Amino acid sequence: MKIKDIYLKAVKRGMELDPRGRVEVEEDLRKAKKEFDDLKDKDKPFFDSERLVNPYSDTRVLYGDPEREVKTALVGIDMEVGEILLAERLKQKGVPIDLVIAHHPEGRAMSALSDVMGMQSAILVKYGLPVHVAEDLMDERIKEVERRLLPANHTRAVDAARLLDVPFMCVHTPADNAVATYLQKFLDDKKPVYVSDVLDSLREIPEYKGASGETIGPRLVTGSDKRRAGKIFVDMTGGTGGSKNIYQGLSSAGIGTIVGMHISEDHRTEAKKHHVNVVIAGHISSDNLGINLLFDDIMAGVEVLACSGFRRIPRKGQ
Repeated sequence: MKIKDIYLKAVKRGMELDPRGRVEVEEDLRKAKKEFDDLKDKDKPFFDSERLVNPYSDTRVLYGDPEREVKTALVGIDMEVGEILLAERLKQKGVPIDLVIAHHPEGRAMSALSDVMGMQSAILVKYGLPVHVAEDLMDERIKEVERRLLPANHTRAVDAARLLDVPFMCVHTPADNAVATYLQKFLDDKKPVYVSDVLDSLREIPEYKGASGETIGPRLVTGSDKRRAGKIFVDMTGGTGGSKNIYQGLSSAGIGTIVGMHISEDHRTEAKKHHVNVVIAGHISSDNLGINLLFDDIMAGVEVLACSGFRRIPRKGQ
């Protein structure tokens, strides 16, 4: 399989699993095309042309020839300078590493992380927030994240990959879409009555069961496990955490429990204020689940070497 095949399959599968639905995904691509067409000629060379076919700005081939064949990939959650050096060291020891794949974005994919956050508005509308409220809340948060990312040194890991000639890519939102869609269906089918049932159900999943053995498994951070779970919203995609002001609207819309990857203290305080139970399934374990689900669909024939918090647990064929 070539690097470009892995990339294109990841994007395609991410679009299929997008919680917003195909119509909203196609709208993103349409808006990108209009934005490009409306640019002055002098500005067009600076437009990221990948946006015309890939709605996820945090998923990119960061370095390397897309035509290169891949038999073995080194895969991890955070693949930075140290992991690029690890790939080179493994190659020196006779382990053929054709590609390094990060989950969390690096390089230009990291600097553009805020671009993908707009998808959260459509997800919030799907769960009951009025569109004008969802978009207003997210616009403020997107600008905050964009400002926070501006001073970061985004290119360190990509520069290391270039100097050592190590092909490098990142796959973020497609994997997050996989875990969000899978868990929402899993919990909808389970129909847990109490919050304790939500926790017990999550621990049936290998990635969360394993994390529980390391004391970092699913846990309740707001509410009570003796409460009824009510309507459950799995909040696990869209770049990074959204606005802390969404909880009043979600509570009014009938959401009783949110299942997420992680939560800030400000967000937790707001959820508590509006009587929303919050179950944190786990950040790295949720990332593991999303990558594993995605890889089952796109990595046939490629050997995966896991590192940096990732554990490969295939499901298909078992």
